[in-house]
Amino acid sequence: MTDMHRATVCLTFDFDAISVWIGPMGAKSPSMISRGEFGAVAARRILKLLEREHIPATFFTTGHTAETYPEIVREIAAAGHEIGHHGYLHENPLALETRERERAVLERGLEALDHVAGVRPVGYRSPSWDNSPYTVDLLLEAGFRYESSLMGNDFRPYWCRSGDAIQDDGPFLFGDTVDLVEMPVSWILDDWPHFEYLSLRSAGINAPGHSAPSKVEEVWQGEFTFMYRDIPNGVFTLTMHPQVIGRGHRFLMLERLISWLKSHDGVRFTTLGAAADRFRAEYPCGS
Repeated sequence: MTDMHRATVCLTFDFDAISVWIGPMGAKSPSMISRGEFGAVAARRILKLLEREHIPATFFTTGHTAETYPEIVREIAAAGHEIGHHGYLHENPLALETRERERAVLERGLEALDHVAGVRPVGYRSPSWDNSPYTVDLLLEAGFRYESSLMGNDFRPYWCRSGDAIQDDGPFLFGDTVDLVEMPVSWILDDWPHFEYLSLRSAGINAPGHSAPSKVEEVWQGEFTFMYRDIPNGVFTLTMHPQVIGRGHRFLMLERLISWLKSHDGVRFTTLGAAADRFRAEYPCGS
């Protein structure tokens, strides 16, 4: 990606809303479910910020969210932002266990996004960032151009593989490179583990969250500073959730961070899909 720009920033938002609570967590409590409801409030807050800053973003949206909040999802599309696939009910592909069940969830999410917003996503992000052994092949089958769930690099896209073999008595065997771009992610650049409080005694989960935004701001700035210095034409991808980053003090941090990122020469903000397409043009698959 050799052009006039020195770095690319991709702001991505996983619009899980209620689906993350009633899907994988099986929430029945109105209190817990209401945390997802706030995601709809925060999504419009984020849309106003992006409009003010003239920034295109990517919203990975579950089919359930599209059907529950169709007006907001249509507003996202109408504003020119990219909508990506994020499952139907935030299902972990590994938990689906079979290729057929995973394909059915993929198709149901596609149908919901098409019905509500008239979009056919080219990008996919796995709920919980857990791909199954079938995920890459199913994405290729469905015509996706990129996915964003893996961590094999930090600031450089790369080509996905199919057919990896896991051996506990020998080396890891790498599969074949396939025509699907990986836009890598990182837990350190995800707002959820930093901020979100979660206590599920039955599952043995106790995540205190509630980090100070100033501390997270320091971490995210440090990651960008390293990329800007050492990784020419790197892609800095932030993963955020409206129901998390949209809380007042965190939202103020996001506003500050955007201003700080813009203060650097040669920085552009694009959708993840646009960044993936630039990688394709510069590094064709199999070259």
